Amino acid sequence: MRSLCKTPMGIHMTDVVIVLVVLALASSRGAESRKARRSESIEYSAISCRAHSAAITDFGGVGDGKTSNTKAFQKAISQLSQYAKDGGSQLFVPPGKWLTGSFSLTSHFTLYLDKGAVLLASQDMREWPVLKPLPSYGRGRDAPAGRYASFLFGTNLTDVIITGKNGTIDGQGASWWQLFHRNKLKYTRPYLIELMFSDNIQISNLTLLNSPNWNVHPIYSSNIIVQGITIIAPVKSPNTDGINPDSCTNVRIEDSYIVSGDDCVAVKSGWDEYGIAFGMPTRQLIVRRLTCISPTSATIALGSEMSGGIQDVRAEDITAVDTESGVRIKTAVGRGGYVKDVYVRRMTMHTMKWVFWMTGNYGSHADKHYDPKALPEIQGINYRDMVAENVSMAARLEGISGDPFKEICISNVTIGMAAKAKKVPWTCTDVEGTSSVVTPRPCNLLPDQGPQKVASCDFPKESLPIESVQLKTCSYIKSYM
Repeated sequence: MRSLCKTPMGIHMTDVVIVLVVLALASSRGAESRKARRSESIEYSAISCRAHSAAITDFGGVGDGKTSNTKAFQKAISQLSQYAKDGGSQLFVPPGKWLTGSFSLTSHFTLYLDKGAVLLASQDMREWPVLKPLPSYGRGRDAPAGRYASFLFGTNLTDVIITGKNGTIDGQGASWWQLFHRNKLKYTRPYLIELMFSDNIQISNLTLLNSPNWNVHPIYSSNIIVQGITIIAPVKSPNTDGINPDSCTNVRIEDSYIVSGDDCVAVKSGWDEYGIAFGMPTRQLIVRRLTCISPTSATIALGSEMSGGIQDVRAEDITAVDTESGVRIKTAVGRGGYVKDVYVRRMTMHTMKWVFWMTGNYGSHADKHYDPKALPEIQGINYRDMVAENVSMAARLEGISGDPFKEICISNVTIGMAAKAKKVPWTCTDVEGTSSVVTPRPCNLLPDQGPQKVASCDFPKESLPIESVQLKTCSYIKSYM
């Protein structure tokens, strides 16, 4: 019962007490809130820092692994795109499981995945837009029609960064692999990350899991750094290539670890008559400090889609374990194009089927309209300073009749053969070149020049432009309770 006692001004004492209690509680809660809320500065290395920041939770994102966040990511990037000309923006993804369909990035933008943050690819096909075939391919790779947009996609962009504190992008590819094996796909499976017609790209410090198809696919782009990436897919998963620069210029791939169902790095530039017509080569590429495990494919593959040309590829300090081949060149009659000026050194291999493999009869054409007179030019291939052990066959080098692969140079290479290795360690047809200090002794088409020529296989001394790009230290202030 309320007291009837009044103050001189006629206010009930009970009312005063209630107000004071409410104020005290509010003050206490406010103090607790201020005390509990904290902020932390996260630093990371990037080609560009940003003036504006936001978190996916600011746009209604829910990291429970069940709620679709496709609209949240789309809304966030749409709103942040307004800052492209005002210092750029960054979108922070905190720890949690963020289920989402495909979404597109924007220019002058950083997507940052914190430690414990997982982007989960949606299994709802309605969240995957369908795109036209790539112009240098003419058709999809899984089906003649178009292709599903990649999980993270962008076109005609500049200054794009996808990085984090080893956050994870999980493509949840098992259902896509099943559709592929059952021949139930109307369109080509999505890649995990694809940026096209873009410039100044960084993809770094992330773990990529279970891609439906290729993992990282920059295409028709330039000035690209892929660094500190871990890629994991089942070794029997179809076409889960690691990093595939495709018709790109000035690319740096480094400090990465890849376990894959296909080539760890595959260098490409278009398919048959479509790639020839598009005419955009991949050139000025460096791959270094890479570890690869791929029992059915190559550590580094050049081709087979190489019709726009591949030139000036440099690879060094590469480790391959339980992998089908070290370096493989894949091409065929009808491809046209070229693979030339390739330099590989300081490669260590353990348990391999082949160390060197060149294939001039790869086949797999886009359609029946390829030009049988379009012959590829394979020239200036340099391998040096390599060690391999437990190898089934040293090399399988198969050029094209009437179109030999030329200027092959192999020096200072020691290959330890497996207990059940092939009786003939080298097979060579339609190739021309030299060797020096190579064990076991190469085929007669690569005559030994003696130890005085051990340094004859080239590796350029001048650096590529992308090697001089320095990363800045950037930061993001995150607040939490």
